[in-house]
Amino acid sequence: MLPLSEDILAFVCPVYNEADNIGRQLNELAAKVKVPAELIIVYDFDEDNTLPVVREQISSFPFPIRLIRNAYGRGAMNAVKTGLQTCTNRTAVCVIMADLSDDISVVNRMYELIRDGTYDVVNGSRYMRGGKQIGGPPFKAFLSRTAGLSLHYLAGMPTHDATNNFKMYRGSFLSAIEIESKGGFEIGLELVGKAYVGGYSIGEVPSVWTDRVAGESRFDLIKWLPQYLKWYWYAFRGWRKPKLTDKRLRSGS
Repeated sequence: MLPLSEDILAFVCPVYNEADNIGRQLNELAAKVKVPAELIIVYDFDEDNTLPVVREQISSFPFPIRLIRNAYGRGAMNAVKTGLQTCTNRTAVCVIMADLSDDISVVNRMYELIRDGTYDVVNGSRYMRGGKQIGGPPFKAFLSRTAGLSLHYLAGMPTHDATNNFKMYRGSFLSAIEIESKGGFEIGLELVGKAYVGGYSIGEVPSVWTDRVAGESRFDLIKWLPQYLKWYWYAFRGWRKPKLTDKRLRSGS
């Protein structure tokens, strides 16, 4: 592990047999990330075909890569949780997918907004002006847009896209909260909901989400919908609640 630094962005990337995508994702990161960073790849099993591709590039990659086995059992949510909990001492932590769906071009701006103390959570937003979604199941897109916009306009949440997992978190925020998600990708909604209810500052930047072109998605809407609804209704507790004013949390102290 790298020594504690005031100027490190950690990427957490869960993988499951992403050999067809991970090389291009590494190229994206190498080309577009302009801040000191590290990449944490979390895998479920030793035979995952992502791992040989990553190991071939570790020595030549422009910033450190760590391969970590999922500590909580198989699944994307457990992989994300494992990764987040290994880097709470970083200035900021960003969750990205290996399938090139997330907009890496905006991570430098997201990091600036956390590093300068403006926000504790910065959301990549498909549904604000300048954001966009390309591809993906129409019904899933309809539900995520409806959830994000209703939380923004009805609950007052300061992001248009609460369900997007492409978020960046201040490390001290992650160390201060407990992750309770048990299903799937609702973890992003849980964390931004807890930030909102807890009075932390939340911002967003427009981002473009692109559906995967290789590999198979493991998103299971029907299975995970009850957990999404749980955290959706939870977020309404933050309505009209004042922001956290303790600057020490934002500075990482």
